[in-house]
Amino acid sequence: MDLNYIIAILAAGVVAGTPILYASLGEVIAERGGILNLGVEGMMLVGAVSAFYVGTFTQNKWLGLLVALLAGGLMALIHAVITISFRASQVASGLALTIFGTGLSAYLGRNLVGIPPTSTFKVVAVPGLSQIPVLGEIFFKQDVMVYLSVVLVVILWFVLYKTKAGLLLRAAGENPSAVDALGHNIFFIRYAAVIVGGMLAGAGGAYLSLAYSTSWIENMSAGRGWIAVALVIFAVWDPRRALLGAWLFGVIASLGLHLQALGVMIPSNFLQMLPYIFTFAVLVLTTRETKNRRSGTPAALGLSYSREER
Repeated sequence: MDLNYIIAILAAGVVAGTPILYASLGEVIAERGGILNLGVEGMMLVGAVSAFYVGTFTQNKWLGLLVALLAGGLMALIHAVITISFRASQVASGLALTIFGTGLSAYLGRNLVGIPPTSTFKVVAVPGLSQIPVLGEIFFKQDVMVYLSVVLVVILWFVLYKTKAGLLLRAAGENPSAVDALGHNIFFIRYAAVIVGGMLAGAGGAYLSLAYSTSWIENMSAGRGWIAVALVIFAVWDPRRALLGAWLFGVIASLGLHLQALGVMIPSNFLQMLPYIFTFAVLVLTTRETKNRRSGTPAALGLSYSREER
């Protein structure tokens, strides 16, 4: 396997990991606020079909992305109302949201299968940087949404750890009663975190239909929403590690596809399982690590909050 082939695998891995990165960053925000959202898969699917429909029929990919953000946010709002206002089970609500999103996207996209897109995100080489040997080919010959995802990681890291808003968000997931006692609206913080998280999941879905696959296929997220939830644990709720985890997953997925293209005598079904097997193994190891040292896990994650019980 020569250097050019390795570069191709790594570059494809960045692309394959980008939709997962958007979704996992959204889940980091929601869980930092103390709300577990298992509806990421459904939100990605609704975002994907919304982006494809609007982007194709308006011939404007940016409008498609905007609608995907709104669709993901609206889906997340449902979860927020159920879990924050009505204090229902976050696990049950998230699972219901995934089932609802899967069915809704299939219904909305029933007439979109096989239709070619009219506006998609294409590769844009960064002047100068794209000429750097190896790194230029991998990181600086990508589409705009890949670049935006990296910028988003930097912004989210800065907000979480260097601003008052980030401190309040982290405190909402650690000790919501203390935040409330200081006069801050814990319900507003959690609502905002869940909705923004849903918008990013919708953006991940938009990337699938307008950049990665450039088509609409029923259930096209293929479990990526669940991978995003798992990667949050791997990342110990840190956006920088979420970036590495998403790209690592993408490289493993890309490796399986390239091995198939090379005609390697390994069953294709096993190669398709590789990224999920890898994610499962990493999740088990990381869970043991975080269990031993309680590093990064929001103390109030998954717990409903009520002022009367303060």
